[in-house]
Amino acid sequence: MPNMKFNRLVSYSAFGLFLGAGQCMAMAQTDAQLQALVDAAVTPVMQQQSVPGMAIALTVNGKAHYFNYGVASRENQQAVTRDTLFEIGSVSKTFTATLGGYALASGKLSLSDKASHVLPALRGSAFDNISVVQLGTYTAGGLPLQFPDAADHPDKMLGYFQQWKPVYPAGSHRQYSNPSIGLFGYLAAHSLGAPFDEAMANTLLPKLGLKHTYLHVPQDQLGLYAMGYDKADKPVHVDPGALDSEAYGVKTSASDMLRFVEANLKPAALEKPLQQAIALTHTGYYTVGDMTQGLGWERYSYPITLDKLLAGNSTPMAMEAHKVQWLTPPQPEPGNVLLNKTGSTGGFGTYVAFVPSKDIGIVIMANKNYPIPDRVKMAHQILGALSE
Repeated sequence: MPNMKFNRLVSYSAFGLFLGAGQCMAMAQTDAQLQALVDAAVTPVMQQQSVPGMAIALTVNGKAHYFNYGVASRENQQAVTRDTLFEIGSVSKTFTATLGGYALASGKLSLSDKASHVLPALRGSAFDNISVVQLGTYTAGGLPLQFPDAADHPDKMLGYFQQWKPVYPAGSHRQYSNPSIGLFGYLAAHSLGAPFDEAMANTLLPKLGLKHTYLHVPQDQLGLYAMGYDKADKPVHVDPGALDSEAYGVKTSASDMLRFVEANLKPAALEKPLQQAIALTHTGYYTVGDMTQGLGWERYSYPITLDKLLAGNSTPMAMEAHKVQWLTPPQPEPGNVLLNKTGSTGGFGTYVAFVPSKDIGIVIMANKNYPIPDRVKMAHQILGALSE
């Protein structure tokens, strides 16, 4: 792999607060200590997994720190920066969930609405009995991880849903699913009176202050779009499919992704409906083991052991059905929690985690789909040191 180039930038977040005497001791970390901490976690993984480039962003008590390694493209050797655009895969679901929360907070949608009530084209199907919250939390009754190949096209999507038959009673099992949360996002945008891509580009992203986050990278930004590398180290970008924008289609930079994390940590600067939307995404709707399912985000009590965090982000959690224990009523974000989400495409791997009570968060973005446990271990190691 190419020599890794370390480039560290520091900026102040728009959501930052002045550090008070009682706040987390993390600010005792000097820039050099932060650099050493991140280097120690990241460098071995990049070497072992042959990752071409990686962008790490930290927010610590309102202050942003950027750590950039390697190249965005092996072909042109362009260095990774805080502005490099990465595919974030299923971390896109947290943006979709926030748009859904915005529709809910705006009174355009209700979690208890049946899907076919929101979208009449689904009437007469299983979605007469499947609610918006069940779609948003993967409990529709066994929708698969991916659309079948024959249905993985925008023109085929509705036909697939119209004929789909549940495997489990609605609300009984969690089955992680792109079609499930994809349809949730589709319904949210429909309730707002716009196609999903337009609702994101014209409503949600501007309200969050995100200026370099895209579903479709514009021509004048292609120079910042990293090339991904697959398991054979061949260059690749994500292919579009049914509900791709809703489920896995966001491309963004470390700086914009960290701004989104800061908005989740300190939403008070945002307009009231968006504050309410973020609160809804952090709300717990049911539990599976040690994980509490929010909208998009997945929540754990903090501090959390590495073993428990790995279990919640494991292959069985993503690939198998799990019985759920609903929280009645849904549980607002309690005091000490960690929220996280992984995301992957064929050539990229992302992990995002933050701890509101400690005012710390991490963004890990890479242009290779390397193992999720490595991402979780890096984040756990760094956040653990910051929260001491």
